[in-house]
Amino acid sequence: MDVKRAIVIVLDSVGIGELPDAAAFGDVGSNTLGNIARVTGGLNLPNMEKMGLANIAALQGLAPQLKPAAAYGKLAEVSAGKDTTTGHWELMGIHLLQPFPTYPNGFPAEVMDAFEAAIGRGWLANYPASGTVIIDELGEEHMRTGKVIVYTSADSVFQIAAHEEIIPVPELYEICRAARKILRGPHEVSRVIARPFVGQPGHFERTANRHDFSVSPPEPTLLDSIKEAGLMVYAVGKIEDIFNGQGITDAVHTQHNMDGVDKTIAAMRQRPERGLIFTNLVDFDAKFGHRNNPTGYANALEEFDRRLPEITAALQPDDLLVITADHGNDPTYPGTDHTREYVPVLLTGASVRAGVNFGVRPTFADLAATLADALGVAPPPQGTSFKNLILE
Repeated sequence: MDVKRAIVIVLDSVGIGELPDAAAFGDVGSNTLGNIARVTGGLNLPNMEKMGLANIAALQGLAPQLKPAAAYGKLAEVSAGKDTTTGHWELMGIHLLQPFPTYPNGFPAEVMDAFEAAIGRGWLANYPASGTVIIDELGEEHMRTGKVIVYTSADSVFQIAAHEEIIPVPELYEICRAARKILRGPHEVSRVIARPFVGQPGHFERTANRHDFSVSPPEPTLLDSIKEAGLMVYAVGKIEDIFNGQGITDAVHTQHNMDGVDKTIAAMRQRPERGLIFTNLVDFDAKFGHRNNPTGYANALEEFDRRLPEITAALQPDDLLVITADHGNDPTYPGTDHTREYVPVLLTGASVRAGVNFGVRPTFADLAATLADALGVAPPPQGTSFKNLILE
């Protein structure tokens, strides 16, 4: 049978073990879920456990199920990267053969000189850093001088931090747009990110007014196929930013994971039309993976798991719910970078063959091909459908 709506929830960075090419990314031994389970004394995720999460890989605290409530398996990443944009784009059916540029030594003078000229003010830093650490270190100088704080990470990002009382959020967004125009060609980073903060020295806090200025996918994705078929593509969280609005019919941004769950459930109840509801829950990555906090990560997973019965209760008979991830970010692993891992997939709905193990799929794009097949729209550029394995 065809599916009326697909609801895809991406648990940002919830990887499930190193990929065969992990050595090329410096990630041998990474296992986000496995290592969190190990160092915290075991995961407590009864709802995902019933769905078959521990049937995908051994996870301390969770038992494999004789009769899992969901179809289950995992996806391997093909694209040349392990960042959010690359992962989401591959989940929606395209492969990136060239990685986005990264700047472990900061951005070159040609970029920074053009940036300073464009915005009419100076800058601080220009090196890789933790966003919370760098505002503690340079926030006071920023407030005194009005210079923006520019930093990057192991990801392909140009991040601009500013105090909301020194540079109002709309002005910070304009500064980011100026940077986005400069960062083209060989310096076309995946995302320019506005990182506003508030507070006083020693007590700075980042706000929810973050905004990502991304590049558009280089070719049409599943989102474009769904939109062109006249169906809904409703983006929740940072999905709209990741795809630069391409292929999206409507979007809502979120404050945190539970706000993302609330808005997903609201969409499931209020948007009955055919199509896709596509959600990213970023806190796992931003608040716990990058900050090497396995306990906080485990707590966030438990918080999501407790909401799963509400999500499944909002499913209509011809809905398909997909729970997956976009890369790893093992909080027990050295450094604060993403990790090159498989991602888990749990699929449920009235028409899903519960307990089916669809195995290890060779690309994230197989999910896009399966959803295109289930929704009856044009297939994406990459991926092979496994719809016939999972749907009655």
